[in-house]
Amino acid sequence: MLDHCPGAANIRTPTLAIKKCPQCGEEVELFSNDISVRCSCGFEVYNDIASCVQWCKYAKECVGEEMYNKLMAQKNVPAEKK
Repeated sequence: MLDHCPGAANIRTPTLAIKKCPQCGEEVELFSNDISVRCSCGFEVYNDIASCVQWCKYAKECVGEEMYNKLMAQKNVPAEKK
């Protein structure tokens, strides 16, 4: 993996965000490298990841193949599920 790309910093070294569940309003912990987390009410809360991984030709090398595949799979999640 490359060590100098600032665009992938939150993916390689995750940061924590607190989001409200759109269904019940409960606070949910979501790390920057999570695609989604399940709230205690059962609703799946999706991360709003918009990163260079979606367009950079070095992304797979930078963040690793497994994380690259997870993030690229999120692009195919229907908008109503986000």
